[in-house]
Parts: sequence; C-alpha cells; structure tokens
Amino acid sequence: MSDATATIAPPRPAASDRLKFYGIWIATALVLLVLPKLFSSGGSLTTFSLIGISIIFSLSYNILLGQTGMLSFGHAVYYGLGGFLAIHAINIIAKNKFAIPLPLVPLVGGAAGLLFAMLLGWVSTRRSGTAFAMISLGVAELVASSALILRTFFGGEAGVSANRTKVLRLFDWSFGPQIQIYYLVAAWTLIAVIAMYALTRTPLGRMCNAVRDNPERVQFVGYDPHIIRYIAFCFSGLFAGIAGALAAINFEIANSAYLGAVQSGTVLFATYIGGVGFFIGPIVGAIFVTLLSLGLSDLTQVWQLYFGLIFIAVVMFAPGGITGLLMMHRPLLKGGTLSRVLPSYLLAFIPTLAMVTGLMLAIETIVHYTVNPNEDSHIKAFGVPFDAANPAIWAVAGVLLIGGFIIARKTWARVAASWDDALTAAREKGVAA
Repeated sequence: MSDATATIAPPRPAASDRLKFYGIWIATALVLLVLPKLFSSGGSLTTFSLIGISIIFSLSYNILLGQTGMLSFGHAVYYGLGGFLAIHAINIIAKNKFAIPLPLVPLVGGAAGLLFAMLLGWVSTRRSGTAFAMISLGVAELVASSALILRTFFGGEAGVSANRTKVLRLFDWSFGPQIQIYYLVAAWTLIAVIAMYALTRTPLGRMCNAVRDNPERVQFVGYDPHIIRYIAFCFSGLFAGIAGALAAINFEIANSAYLGAVQSGTVLFATYIGGVGFFIGPIVGAIFVTLLSLGLSDLTQVWQLYFGLIFIAVVMFAPGGITGLLMMHRPLLKGGTLSRVLPSYLLAFIPTLAMVTGLMLAIETIVHYTVNPNEDSHIKAFGVPFDAANPAIWAVAGVLLIGGFIIARKTWARVAASWDDALTAAREKGVAA
C-alpha cells in the first residue's frame, strides 16, 4: 500500500447532508412542541402519548427483528417489568420524599429492562431462528404466569397503582394534567429515537446487520454472533423498559396485561406492518396500529379480527410493510414515471374496495349470529345501521365479495404490467431500482 493511499481519509458527509440530517431532528422536535396547540383535547393528547410509547417499544423490538434478525414472541416481558419497576419506584419516591423528579423515573424502567435482558438474554441468544423464537415464547409464559403468583410485587390481577403527582415537582409541573405527560413522553420519545438511530450507525449496528444476513461469515472474520445478538438483546430490553415505564406513568398503573401475549403480539404487528427493513418503518407501524386500534374499537366489536386480517394481508402481499410499499415508488418518483402507474392504481382500487366492503358485511353479519344470536338483528357496524336478517344484505355482501374479487384480480394484473413498464422507463433514464 502506498503512502498516498494510506493517508486517504474516509469521505466526510457534505455540509448539505449534515444540515439535512440535523434539520430532520429539529423539525421533529418542533412538530412535537406544536402538536398540543393544534390538537388540545384530552383525547388527542392521550392518543399522542400512546403513539410515543408505541414508537419507542416498536423501535426497541426492531433492534431484534429488523436489525439482528431475531423473531421474539416475548418482548412484552421487558416492557412490563420496566413498567412495574417504574410504578414501585414512584411509590418509593413518594413515600420517602426523595428528591427525584418524575422525568427521571423512565430511567428506572430502562435499567430494569436492561437488567432482566442481561439475565435472560445470555441463554436466549445462544441460538437464533426458530430456537430463539421458542425460547422467547417460553420466557414470556414463565414471566406472565409469575405475575399472577407473585402478588406482592405484581399485585395480582388488579396490578400495582401509583400517584404520579406525589413525586417531586419539576419547574412547578405536577404532571397531573395530560398535556404535561404528553411533553414528558414526547421528550423521551425523541431521546430514545435518536439514541436508537445512532445505534444503527455504529459498528455494533453494522455487525448486527451482518449477523442477521450471514452469521457464519461473521464468525469466520473473528466475531462471535452470540455476543453480538446478546448485546443487541440488552439494548432492546433497555428501550423496551423505558417504553413500559412511560406507559406506567401515563396510566398510573401496571398490571399483568403489560406482560401478556397481546402486548408482545401488538408490537410484532406494529413493527412488521410498518416495515422491518427501514428505521422509520416501526415508527409508521406504531402510529398506524395505535390509531387503528383506537378507531376500530369504537366502530366494531370484532376489531381484533380486522387487525389480524390486515396483518395477514401485509405478510402475503406487502412483506416490506407500509414503508416498503412507499419506498418501492422512489425510483419511479425520481425517474418521473410515477404517473404511468397511477391510472392502474385507481382502476384496481374500485373493485378492491368493493371486495373489502363485501368481506366486512359478511363478517359483521356472521359475527352477529355467532356471538349475539338472540339480540335484535338491527345492528350498526362502522357507523352504518343495517338489518343482518335481511336476505338482501347477504346477497349484496356475496356479490361485492365474489364479484369484487374476480374483477380485482384482473386489475391487479394490469397494475403489475404498468409497474414493470414504469420501472423499465425509470431505469432507461439512469435511475437505479
């Protein structure tokens, strides 16, 4: 190697790139500050707080799934333990009048998540793939069942509650009003997101990607995949604990639901639906799933069923998630060929919407006669009243479902052809796919 080659420094990011990078974070902080001014109702602030908590939790899960390739069915363990330790910390601080303000309590949850991840992770991460998934499921069931046995710590089915206003005030904030909790959650969300993004840019983050893609090659170059998986697991537990602590502060209670399979499944859904292949994917998924769960629960009694159907549809037809779908259009946008696929999208949208409407009608009528057979047949679903006993409703549902599916399949082929044409045109203009 020549001296000239040896002294060449790695290229530094351009000033415009650095400005863009910091500008994104500054803009995000400004949006978080302004949101309560635009949406000041208590319900909106609570929703924003739940979204922030879900973002931290989903990103922490993506350290395992998206970054390191570890599918976990028990991530709620570290979320829940962080929440329980935070609740106990609030009670201890209030009882002994320690000079510790509420904004520092999430550190207790993070420390709890990190500690238990260190204890349980060494064995869990010795194997990857299916073995890791099964171990995580076993650990989740063990901890969840312990929550109903160790009543002194977990509080049984009722859980453990606390009064967050009894903690030392910070800048005369009692953290009683929801807007103050929103700003607390928003601040921790921004800190956690920046920290987790920075983690992906470190050599450790790159090695996590390498372990995900080819652990044998990583071992060949001198690194231990087990150690890398273990460190990633610990970081994931740390941020999951912070999310659990914020949830406990928000609701002023921690119960066995924090540790349950539903919590683990929800974060898996949010992360995968958003897109595990992109850092912003879990953020998009957390926002989507939170709004969807809050919205659907008010519109239908079987909202979990629709939730599962959406997840199945994403797995089958959009494995890259919502973010992956959007990023697929980036080459077309750069090449100026996006307009070539929009007409086919519109053409496919109409029969697909008809098919989905028919499916929803069929589900609501079937559920009514399965779950509530003795109640009045006049029901309301998604704000629309109809008579489930009316044969016309069944006929309309069948026509929309079957007819929409047949026509939609033909239009989907048109979409595929338009997509190939637009992508080829973009490549001819020098835009890489």
